[in-house]
Amino acid sequence: MVSWKHSVVLLAALPGLFGGAGSHALAAGIPAQLPVTAAPPSDGDAAQEPRLISYKATARRAMFLHVFSPDAADFPGPRPAIIFFHGGGWVEGDALRFYDQARHLAGKGMVAISADYRIGQVDGTDPRAALADAISAMRYVRAHAATLGIDRTRIAAGGGSAGGQLAAALMTSNGFEDPADDPSVSYRPAALVLFNPVVDNGPDGFGYGLVSGYWKAFSPLHNIQRGHAPTIIMLGTRDALVPVATGQAYCDKVREAGSACRLELYEGQPHAFFSRARSKLYYGKTLAAMDAFLSELGYLGSGAD
Repeated sequence: MVSWKHSVVLLAALPGLFGGAGSHALAAGIPAQLPVTAAPPSDGDAAQEPRLISYKATARRAMFLHVFSPDAADFPGPRPAIIFFHGGGWVEGDALRFYDQARHLAGKGMVAISADYRIGQVDGTDPRAALADAISAMRYVRAHAATLGIDRTRIAAGGGSAGGQLAAALMTSNGFEDPADDPSVSYRPAALVLFNPVVDNGPDGFGYGLVSGYWKAFSPLHNIQRGHAPTIIMLGTRDALVPVATGQAYCDKVREAGSACRLELYEGQPHAFFSRARSKLYYGKTLAAMDAFLSELGYLGSGAD
């Protein structure tokens, strides 16, 4: 098992694997709260820029939802939705990292959102703040579903690496809510789409040194219960941060709790293999797996359901 210190060192080298100008925003001195020009859309995906909606503000900055909406004429609402959370060890990264996946799903009829959240390098916060923001983002989207053209009963969460942990923790966590949120609005996702998620945050898992004081409540692997959302995990077999055994253990627990979990393994692939900038081949393969999973749930398709 990789130690948390080794994990942090590895993550420091990962931003270049994700692609997009936003990966370099901090290094370039660009304020993280400002929109940054994203990489051009990939062939066949919806060629659109997102609508930015501020869902939360701290003393330091505003956090935005980057909303990609399907063509209303082709896909009349309300539509299923997904909120993506970027990776970066809860320390760095930006919402541009999931623009490709969001554009793709918007082109297929979902409202697809990539969310900002507080990170250590910009906000001086620890992972609890990141999870509190993920909770706030989900609550905002569900509370404003009608305005956004979303079916509030079909809002999935997704993400990569630490962002995958946040998406999963929306399903498993308790006690990390922002007290300013409306507690009557559920933040539980209806489905999970996880790209190499760091779901084990225990003593032998990822990031334990950052979350050791509260890992038992924070780690998704250790808090799976009945009613867990259907889940897909996409994982490379040579991931240095997320062993295949962790993905298997997560799916086993979800199934034991009575829900569906699909583990898609990609032979020889490392962490962050799903990025279009890293590999167009595996970007396409993971899109296909995501599409098949969401189609089985009835989230992709033409017209109103």
